[in-house]
Amino acid sequence: MALTRKRRKELKRLKGQAEDLWADQKELLDHASAVVREASHQAASYAREEVSPKIHNTIDSRVKPVVSSSVAGARSVAESTRSKVKGDVLPAVTSALGTALAALEVAKNQQVRDAFARVSGLAATAGEKTGLMKAQPQPKSAGFGRYILIGIGVVAAVGVAYAAWQTLRADDDLWIDDEAETA
Repeated sequence: MALTRKRRKELKRLKGQAEDLWADQKELLDHASAVVREASHQAASYAREEVSPKIHNTIDSRVKPVVSSSVAGARSVAESTRSKVKGDVLPAVTSALGTALAALEVAKNQQVRDAFARVSGLAATAGEKTGLMKAQPQPKSAGFGRYILIGIGVVAAVGVAYAAWQTLRADDDLWIDDEAETA
């Protein structure tokens, strides 16, 4: 298909305009990239010279003191708590557990069980003889172990309560001020 001369001239003129437009666009893009590159250099310089020192000064004057005092306070509280637990709570709890274990060992002794049974039997017969107690069939009890466990629980609870009280009480009232030394 052949194009007319008029159409060829129009296409040639259009092609030239498109090439000119493309060249203008390339020139514009090159200029825009140069401006963006210079702007990024200026922004980096401004941040390095103006913003960074202000941030460092603010961190040094406001953030570091708060963080260091908070860390020191947390360490002090942790050390105080650790010393209270070591000095007050653990000895009281171990003492209560030791007492409970000793009571449990005594309860395991057959002689103690026999003595308890004899005392219980004597008390029942004495009550029947005096008329204070009527002979009734005694309900089956869980045994001596129940009383031992109740005793252990009471001793442990008292030990833990005492340890907590010793830990949480104010020690300020316990100190006596030194008297002024007279020469």
